[in-house]
Amino acid sequence: MQIAENTVVSMHYTLTDESGEVLDSSAGQEPLVFLSGARNIIEGLDNALQGKSAGDALKVDVTPEEGYGPVHDELIQSVPRENFQGVDSIEVGMQFMAQTPNGQQPVVVVGLEEDGVVLDGNHPLAGKPLSFEVEIVEVREATAEEVEHGHVHGEGGHQH
Repeated sequence: MQIAENTVVSMHYTLTDESGEVLDSSAGQEPLVFLSGARNIIEGLDNALQGKSAGDALKVDVTPEEGYGPVHDELIQSVPRENFQGVDSIEVGMQFMAQTPNGQQPVVVVGLEEDGVVLDGNHPLAGKPLSFEVEIVEVREATAEEVEHGHVHGEGGHQH
């Protein structure tokens, strides 16, 4: 069976950045299982897997536009230190959840100012070209319930 929209895909992968640094990998773990076409993984990778079958191995290069998007400068902003009451020490690299008009959003401290903290709400991989080494383990048709829910159920997937 070939990967197409509404198929369940099990795959092993290694994700690297443009310098070749490994950012994530399923090596030594269970394969990643996802519903193709349901936006369970980044668009560029899902698109590149279409038509592939179990046993196929490939390298996929994904542009920022088909990955985690470009860096949005408006998501980098300075906020007053008083917004961090109860936090004794703030350091670059710390992560927090910020309350936004669209709900909670993860942010990372990227700078410290005399009276403020510079936060970045972009995905950590935004603006970065990515490379995936992929091995397809299994492809099956999704159940009607999986398609309706937009994710895989059972082993390797969501448990209700």
